[in-house]
Amino acid sequence: MSEKKKLDVVRGSVREFPDFPSPGICFRDITPILKDPASFSAAIDLFESYLREHFPKIDLIAGLDSRGFLFGPALAQRLGIGFVLIRKKGKLPGPTLSVSYSLEYGKAEIEIQTDAVDPGQKVVIIDDLLATGGTMAAACDLLQRRNADILVCLVIIELTSLKGTEKLKPYPFHSLLQYD
Repeated sequence: MSEKKKLDVVRGSVREFPDFPSPGICFRDITPILKDPASFSAAIDLFESYLREHFPKIDLIAGLDSRGFLFGPALAQRLGIGFVLIRKKGKLPGPTLSVSYSLEYGKAEIEIQTDAVDPGQKVVIIDDLLATGGTMAAACDLLQRRNADILVCLVIIELTSLKGTEKLKPYPFHSLLQYD
């Protein structure tokens, strides 16, 4: 199947829920991608193809809590590399490194185990969606504190009108689907 057809399969699996979670918001639901093996496989194929073309040497995939955990391990398996968790504060055992960041409604904190990433390792960060970019930018900050080499940030869906990519500079970013 061509990359365009794979992208069409993934796009066709995204559901829209108008006025959720509040009026004026159109929620883009990726759960049908997970339900349909062909769509999930197409998404992983597209990520794999992009990474193999642009980044010949990757050490780890880092997935953001919680939907990055759905796509990251499958992608890491395909690439024959490891997967590490970036979780909400208080969810990981052992020594951790954390970073706090602002949300539109307050503050949040994410963390990684201190031995998850070694200095200089080449890391790709993955999540399902980029909105305002706060969580992904915090993940970049966290990995930078471990002296990781952040290659690219990946998502299924980018909400372009929220300009989340501006918070990610100077890190490269790639999304499969873009919506206003």
